[in-house]
Amino acid sequence: MAQAIKQLYPDAKFFVGPVIEDGFYYDFRVKEPISDADLKTIEKKMKELIKKKYPIEHYSITKDEAIKKFQDDDLKLEVLKNIPDQQVTIYKQGDFEDLCRGPHVENTKFLSHFKLMRVAGAYLGGDETKEMLTRIYGTAFKDKESLKEYLTMIEEAKKRDHRKLGNELKLFTFDEEVGAGLPIWLPNGARLRSKLEELLFKAHRKRGYQPVRGPEILKSDVWKTSGHYDNYGENMYFTQIDESEYGIKPMNCLGHIKVYQDEIRSYRDLPLKFFEYGVVHRHEKSGVLHGLFRVREFTQDDAHIFCTPDQVKENIIEVLGFVRDIMNSFGFSYELEISTKPKKAIGDDEIWDKVTQGLKDALDENGIRYGIDEGGGAFYGPKIDIKITDALKRKWQCGTIQIDFNLPERFLLEYINEENGRSRPVMIHRAILGSFERFIGILTEHVGGEFPFFIAPTQVVIIPIADTHIEYAKELSNSLMDIEIDSKIFSKNESLNKRIRTAEKQKVPMIVVIGDNEIEQNMVALRDRVDRKQYNLTKEEFFSKIKEKMDEAYF
Repeated sequence: MAQAIKQLYPDAKFFVGPVIEDGFYYDFRVKEPISDADLKTIEKKMKELIKKKYPIEHYSITKDEAIKKFQDDDLKLEVLKNIPDQQVTIYKQGDFEDLCRGPHVENTKFLSHFKLMRVAGAYLGGDETKEMLTRIYGTAFKDKESLKEYLTMIEEAKKRDHRKLGNELKLFTFDEEVGAGLPIWLPNGARLRSKLEELLFKAHRKRGYQPVRGPEILKSDVWKTSGHYDNYGENMYFTQIDESEYGIKPMNCLGHIKVYQDEIRSYRDLPLKFFEYGVVHRHEKSGVLHGLFRVREFTQDDAHIFCTPDQVKENIIEVLGFVRDIMNSFGFSYELEISTKPKKAIGDDEIWDKVTQGLKDALDENGIRYGIDEGGGAFYGPKIDIKITDALKRKWQCGTIQIDFNLPERFLLEYINEENGRSRPVMIHRAILGSFERFIGILTEHVGGEFPFFIAPTQVVIIPIADTHIEYAKELSNSLMDIEIDSKIFSKNESLNKRIRTAEKQKVPMIVVIGDNEIEQNMVALRDRVDRKQYNLTKEEFFSKIKEKMDEAYF
């Protein structure tokens, strides 16, 4: 692709072109603006180059030689600044060459199944203070069928885009006057979200969690004690109050630590499980904001478990059971990954090694499979990441389970042990959805906007055929409200078919049609969108069916 661009735009200079999960991209500078409309021309030139069957060769030179070789190319010099090695590799095909660590296939003839996806802008090195380069995303596969399957998935993903569906279904919106990355929940979305919160609240209480609430703004002194100030400060918002600096919380853990410190704890009290739907704020760069997937304000389904070291394994297994129940309810498969110590971290290597091994042992002893993400842990401890797979076979990072010996040490947390002495508890940080915003975005795309009955914004639409049937429709709606089922009555002066189509477009799970026969026999004519069936039910059978649908939330 870069060679084709160079031939079409001779003034082009190239920065980096890495492989990413679904393909690749290349960042470059060009005087003439390039848009998506130009991709077909670039693809055509690429196909010409492929047919020439250039061998792809490489050679190595020293970094100093590379600096001299590319002395007139400021972008190449920028790349070389970030290469610590004293030897660099250059790959060459035909008249084009570039810095690259490789490896590559042997010949361009192997590269015929590709597609350029889109043009975007990208700051040089991801730094908003530097110039904007042109970025082209593309993908490539070993055979035509795999490429076709991927492109079909991309088209389906466009239809399911949560930003598009969020607008069509009136779930949420964003407003630049309010600020980027700050979602506004509309009535439909707020109802969906509140149902999810209520179900999770009951599930937490059944598992022994206690609801708590910490402040959203804390003095910077506690963030310094925790290590967030030094290790996470660039992602936080700060303000001044009465000549003291405060930090708006990016996480909920310190509030829960303060709950723990409120009274003397005994080993008999442990484990203590605190949970909170905690609103947090993080300073995300504007270039990475993306619908509900990446926002500046979000709410975590956060919990912290304070336990003895001997209780860590059993609590991890209990949390993983909770994860299983929730993911099964929404039809997600998932994988687990243990993330180890990152470069920027607090705590001794010995403690990190011990805790990381403890996570592995807990999963191994219970026959639970997992992968390893080297260096992917939180700065205060290793973690288990929960990666779900959606209906389009895309993987998403959602929940996490983190083991923390460091914060209890920094805040001098204690409990009275069996010998009447004092011991340090272990702190387990835990979120299963990750955040309500991100999870709802993922779920919206997973189900294509057809939410499970138990959290659908409107669960039943009641359509009276004539005005004489409206009273019965209201009675039915009130009965549904009594059991916390949201319904709407479509009684506009429109044809029956149009009202049914409107309900279907809104992806309402159940449509109930009311006429003379239904009133006389105390029945409903039901269209079940999920089961794709139509049938007549007595009122009692209808409410029994609703209970079955609500019970599909297995958590």
